[in-house]
Amino acid sequence: MKRALRVLVVASTASAVIAAPAAAVPAEKPDRAGLQRQLDGIVAAGAVGVLAEVRDEHEVWRSTSGVAERNTTRPVPVQGRFRVGSITKTFLATVVLQLVDEGRLRLDDTVETVLPGVVPDGHRITVRHLLNHTSGLYDYKRTLPKPTDPAFLADRYRTWTATEQIQRALAHPPAPWPPGSVFDYSNTNYLLLGQIVEKVTGHSYGAEIKRRVIWPLRLRDTAVPGTSPWIRGPHPYGYLPTQQGLVDFTEMNPSLFGAAGEMISTTKDLSRFFAALVGGRLLRAQLLDEMKTPGDKKRRYGLGLAWLDTTCGVRVYGNDGDALAYQAWSFSTEDGTKQVTVALTPDHRADLDDAVEAIVDKAVCA
Repeated sequence: MKRALRVLVVASTASAVIAAPAAAVPAEKPDRAGLQRQLDGIVAAGAVGVLAEVRDEHEVWRSTSGVAERNTTRPVPVQGRFRVGSITKTFLATVVLQLVDEGRLRLDDTVETVLPGVVPDGHRITVRHLLNHTSGLYDYKRTLPKPTDPAFLADRYRTWTATEQIQRALAHPPAPWPPGSVFDYSNTNYLLLGQIVEKVTGHSYGAEIKRRVIWPLRLRDTAVPGTSPWIRGPHPYGYLPTQQGLVDFTEMNPSLFGAAGEMISTTKDLSRFFAALVGGRLLRAQLLDEMKTPGDKKRRYGLGLAWLDTTCGVRVYGNDGDALAYQAWSFSTEDGTKQVTVALTPDHRADLDDAVEAIVDKAVCA
């Protein structure tokens, strides 16, 4: 799966991570012991710290590995907060589909109809194309300096507007194929969806996410921070690779991500959100089916919702997100009996997608 603002650079000067004591796992839970070994393996492979939560019908298992802050022995807070990156897209997509259910928007409405004059040839691009990343619009992230560039770090507290970033993207030509035909992940799509929500409701997308999702589900540790650079409450520290080694990038202005990835949450809240979403508590069945339908049959991505097929044949729905110094994954079985959420602070030595997906697989199939 494509993740927002993927850091592709490996930090060659990163210091060794001091492993914190692993959370105790009862001897009668060999599957949990195996999961703990996998968490420890992620730290050994390329993370400063990792935290996970596995829920089933009988219990909730939470554990961590690594440290909350480099060059310390402080353990990762087991219920700590973290930036969720593109999992924000699933929250926003849920709001958009609720507006569709209310008759205030249609999936086949064009961008030109809702945001006249904003996107060239906007009459060819629909709300559905934005949701499933088949619009062909250029990704604004490609216009930004690389995270290893000093210019990127210099802008860590800068406030970006969606209009500014959309204009940067539109300065580049769209993909050469017709909208709706090919999956091409672009964060620009969700900046536009954020503007569409505001145009339709008269409120910011953040306000609508809070009113429609966060408050009804009582996601007390989930936030849409806007321009606030801090992560409130217990949290692991996040880092970016530079020529001088890893730099603390915990504090940063999340307007860099905006509607495409600015949110903060916890493993508990994300598990609750995806259980409610996949379980039909936020959308009626027809719209949930739309959310599960890919625009490109070759991809595992529908309308802001992704999925994995496990080795035991059970499909899980959710999303993953990359917020530069934080990475997160959260998935739920369709029947709602199991949820798995993993978050980590990478040290950028390796791509950890496969290792985390292996944890999801083990948690679901054990």
